[in-house]
Amino acid sequence: MTWASEKLGFYDAYSIDEPDLLAMIPRPTRVRESDPGSKDLSYDGSGPDEPVVWYKQTIGHACGLIALLHSVSNGTAKSFIRTDSILDKILKETQDLKPLQRANYLYNSIDLEKAHMAAAVKGDTIAPASEEPSGYHFISFVKGQDGHLYDLEGGWGGPVDRGTLDEGDYLLSNEALEVTARRFTKAAEGNLEFSIIALATVPDGT
Repeated sequence: MTWASEKLGFYDAYSIDEPDLLAMIPRPTRVRESDPGSKDLSYDGSGPDEPVVWYKQTIGHACGLIALLHSVSNGTAKSFIRTDSILDKILKETQDLKPLQRANYLYNSIDLEKAHMAAAVKGDTIAPASEEPSGYHFISFVKGQDGHLYDLEGGWGGPVDRGTLDEGDYLLSNEALEVTARRFTKAAEGNLEFSIIALATVPDGT
């Protein structure tokens, strides 16, 4: 990931109920999961005092990209963004834009399109055709500037505030998981079509 410092890395969360498996992920974390939601745009935030940076998704098959942007654009991860990188440019140039203007910026960004396409062909999975419908979505769980916990998904109408996250809590704490990831796994009633990836700082010496 050339947009951010090498001190950030992605980690698979093998369980959200087994403390020993959760302990394998460094703290602090930003979390991504998948599930659909409402598409009606209701959010109108912008500017430096915006509790969280949220991107409306208008690019097809880019929910993973939008989730990555949400995860790196918020919380402590923001401080690891490389100066003059694509992401640094995006954050600076979209900070004061309203959601639809921000979405149009991403849609028309040649640099972002090139980076997205380059990443899409690196994996082993064949990228779907642009007109093919997607049955899965990524959600990012982040801590906002106001200390609240948010669900961020570009296909929704805006950020979803899940309440205050205590100072000592992190996104994989029991309290945070109860109002984020576990809400979806409990509602799924045994459906295993979930995966969780944590964005966290890389431990020294790794």
